[in-house]
Amino acid sequence: MMRVRDIGPLLMYLAALAASATASHGQAAAAAAPARDDIVNALSRFDTGPDLDIAALKQTILERSKTRLKKEPEASKRPPVVPEIMNLPAFNVAIQFDVDTPIILPESYETVGRIADAMVNAPLLPYSFLIVGHTESNGNRPANVILSQRRADAIRDVLSNTFKISSKRLLSLGVGEEQFIDQAHPTSAVNQQIQIITIAKLPEQTEQPAAAAPAAAAKKGAKKKK
Repeated sequence: MMRVRDIGPLLMYLAALAASATASHGQAAAAAAPARDDIVNALSRFDTGPDLDIAALKQTILERSKTRLKKEPEASKRPPVVPEIMNLPAFNVAIQFDVDTPIILPESYETVGRIADAMVNAPLLPYSFLIVGHTESNGNRPANVILSQRRADAIRDVLSNTFKISSKRLLSLGVGEEQFIDQAHPTSAVNQQIQIITIAKLPEQTEQPAAAAPAAAAKKGAKKKK
């Protein structure tokens, strides 16, 4: 039987063990934020991309999530709903959200900041991106599509409003459980990750024609005065 005088050292040991575990968890959380250069390297390998109709895709994805076929394949064998984005440069990242909401938790703020930092890095400045939300194969399929869309929208909005990434460079799409990151394991937590996908190269010098127009108008005005 343990004596009372032995309890003190035991409690101290357990407290130290708990503190060590907490510190290790904190270090792991900090290490989870991806390196900016890793994001840049993954997303800058762009050649060409498809012409995506995001509004039409959203409707197609939601409709498929509601459709129940008699011989519908199991989750691991469903064909991807947006196969055209599967071979584009992508970076998968774990963003922590509050349960069943699009609210980003504080422990993921650094990760979102790293994504923003990568997007303003010189190699990625010419490109636009699609933020894709996913879910694992649990719960209600239409609700999962809606949740994944709201989470993709939340990342887009933070990048645009907080980190001032041009909204012209950012699109968002939620695929729910209609297209898995890990197709072979539909219930895997990996399928809750967010994908950042390079989808297009922006037209070069898009603002110059608009800037030239006032200059041309000023010249015409000067000629008239003469």
